[in-house]
Amino acid sequence: MQPSFYLYVLTFRGASDEYGVFAEAAFNDHAFPKQEMDFEKISLYIEELADDDLNAATFDHLWAMYEEKYIVEY
Repeated sequence: MQPSFYLYVLTFRGASDEYGVFAEAAFNDHAFPKQEMDFEKISLYIEELADDDLNAATFDHLWAMYEEKYIVEY
């Protein structure tokens, strides 16, 4: 079963890099779309929030890793 993007991101909590910062910010953001699995919806949330810790470029990198691991295109 594919986890939500949020659950995938939480695996980076505690890391001392930009992924860890993003994961911690997502964890602390009570409005983060935790069940969402759609790139556009999560991306829009992050862009509208414009928070340094929920950095859009970091999101793009994390999404690419998430997609590579869990989303298989046929």
